[in-house]
Amino acid sequence: MITRLRRLLADERGYTLIELLQVTVILGVIMGALTTVFVRAMNAELEMNKRFTSQQEARIAVDKMRREVHCARLVSPAGASASITVTLPVGCPGAPSAETTVVYATQLVSTNRYKLNRNSVRVADYITTSSVFTYTAQSTSSLAKLNVNLPVNSKPAETGKTWRLNADIVLRNSTRS
Repeated sequence: MITRLRRLLADERGYTLIELLQVTVILGVIMGALTTVFVRAMNAELEMNKRFTSQQEARIAVDKMRREVHCARLVSPAGASASITVTLPVGCPGAPSAETTVVYATQLVSTNRYKLNRNSVRVADYITTSSVFTYTAQSTSSLAKLNVNLPVNSKPAETGKTWRLNADIVLRNSTRS
């Protein structure tokens, strides 16, 4: 029994250095590939969140603008522009006890990237053009109308990923002339 045990112990061998190095290299390749997959997935999620946030900000900005413009007495200037001034009479949502003016304007952040401000406070970001407003004054056949065109792209260098929000807002307090 003891000789048999000695023979078994004598036949046991460990791993060689080459075998250990091979296992380490294989494990390193697998871990490197997994790390690359996880990093790409994390970057894709961050980009998707940035895109969603910029689109949501644009929607909320246009909704707020729509409420104010529907109630507005006047919007200026006429034609296409990078900024508008909205005059809110007393009783409008967001207007205190006196007539109020609200300025919506685009501001350059970097190349091909603008942000939309409401009274110098950012309401939307990652807009790709500065002229987002087109105001048409009232006529004999229609009320005054404001067209808002917000092209949003969280990666302005990649033009194929632009999302557009286009809204026509009618000034209900304007009169046909």
